[in-house]
Amino acid sequence: MALSDNDIEKKVILLKLLVKEDDESIDEALASLADTKMATLEEIKKLYKELQDSGYIDSNGNLTMLGVTEANKAKQEFTLES
Repeated sequence: MALSDNDIEKKVILLKLLVKEDDESIDEALASLADTKMATLEEIKKLYKELQDSGYIDSNGNLTMLGVTEANKAKQEFTLES
C-alpha cells in the first residue's frame, strides 16, 4: 500500500532513514527530525511504529524493499528542479 499525500510526516521519516549516516542510530535520526519541529519525538516514534507495522521498516530498523521504494518516491517528490 503506497503512502498518500497526507502521509508527509511518514514520507519524511522514510527519507531520513534512507539518507541517514551509517554511524547514526535510529534514535538519533528520529531525534533530529524532532529537532526540526516537524512533530514531537513522541509523535515521530508513533509514526515510526506505524511504518514498522505496515511493513516499511523491519524489526532491526532497516527499510524494507517497500520502504526503500517509498523513500525514493519521497526523495523525488521533495527534490526541487532547477
